[in-house]
Amino acid sequence: MMNLPSRRWAVAATVGTLAAISAIDPTVSPPQAKDDTFISAQTGGILNIEGGECFADPAYSRQAAEVVVRYEPCEEGADNQSYGFLRAADGPWQRPELASFAWQGCGDFFERRWPDRSGGRLDFYPILPTEQTWADGDRMVMCVVYRPRGRLTDSVLPQLR
Repeated sequence: MMNLPSRRWAVAATVGTLAAISAIDPTVSPPQAKDDTFISAQTGGILNIEGGECFADPAYSRQAAEVVVRYEPCEEGADNQSYGFLRAADGPWQRPELASFAWQGCGDFFERRWPDRSGGRLDFYPILPTEQTWADGDRMVMCVVYRPRGRLTDSVLPQLR
């Protein structure tokens, strides 16, 4: 016959130990903030995403042997949705100026589409060219909308009238 109180104690001890190990394990980190470093133009798959399309957060793909984003139909739920593109002016690579341009431009697009920020349920971030893609002529910034507290359940782009 099983001694249930001792099994409960063993389960509680195991859960507590795992929680403690996770708390001090340096490989366990909190989710990265969705800012202008979250995804770049060099992230695998991002250059395949077009305006209005939805896509997953970056994840390691064994098949590609790199971190990639993948297209996801908006109707099936997704982590992110592209809502616009900005073209940066030619000139030398200057990341701080590019980031400022991207945040301002994507922010203006965001405010026009969601003036009330959907009650705080939506937020945005820009995807910037990298120094390498800039050297190759890339001047496009992608503006991305997402739900900070969960996945998008459909397209969040407002209907144009």
